[in-house]
Amino acid sequence: MPRLLIAGCGYLGQAVAELFLAANWEVEGWTISPESAGQLSTKPYLVRSVDISKRKDVRAKAENFDAVIHSASTRGGNAAAYRHVYLEGAKNLLQRFGGSRMLFVSSTTVYPQKAGESVTETSLAEPRHETGKILREAENLVLASRGIVSRLAGIYGPGRSSLLRKFLSGQAVIDPQNDRFVNQIHRDDAAAAIQLLSHNGAASQIYNVVDDAPILQNECYQWLAAKLNRPVPPVGRSALKARKRGESNKRVSNAKLRALGWTPRYPSFADGMEKSVLSSFNLEAI
Repeated sequence: MPRLLIAGCGYLGQAVAELFLAANWEVEGWTISPESAGQLSTKPYLVRSVDISKRKDVRAKAENFDAVIHSASTRGGNAAAYRHVYLEGAKNLLQRFGGSRMLFVSSTTVYPQKAGESVTETSLAEPRHETGKILREAENLVLASRGIVSRLAGIYGPGRSSLLRKFLSGQAVIDPQNDRFVNQIHRDDAAAAIQLLSHNGAASQIYNVVDDAPILQNECYQWLAAKLNRPVPPVGRSALKARKRGESNKRVSNAKLRALGWTPRYPSFADGMEKSVLSSFNLEAI
């Protein structure tokens, strides 16, 4: 039975684990805190508390794996957290499991384009913000070791959608002067892409993991208003605070991933929200 390690068994990692279990893989998940590991103790696979940024913790594990997926998250952390989790974590996993097939979960935020351009894996990826630069360092480390890099768009899914939460909480604003394309991916489609890439992705290659239809942020809010029969957010100036991952405006292509045979179950924002996400929110309570 082939063995898989998921270093970062959170919202996405758990969905990945279920797919591999269904395919008769033995799965082990790592999470940084003992509390999180305890909450996952009823899962049909072993979950351990391991800090992948600490070399001695990673090297202390005696098991070997056929595939290793680095899907840990900083949960919105700063540059120091990015360096610990992504860069040091990747370095430690590669040193310990150098003979395993490695897949690193990165982000489309490494693309700095701001004019609504169409972006592919060959497009410029030189982020100006520090967290993006650290992600690129981690990517290059994995690619140099014949690993695979998956650049995920913003993840949403059951119980999780930043756009929906902003809309429901009244924080959303329609700002025609500062509209931008939003690139998203449903959690289940991202998990399916990671499983496919773990089997069929080419070594030292990058793949964008994003749905078929980048959509303007204002259009997202207008769609939600019509679907939920609620007022459209007010027109005004959005809060242009510098995000940790920087500002961007681009349309990310998934053509390379689709060429491997991947087909998203939720090809657009509307599909994912209507068929999966809205029913998972208590809309009346918000």
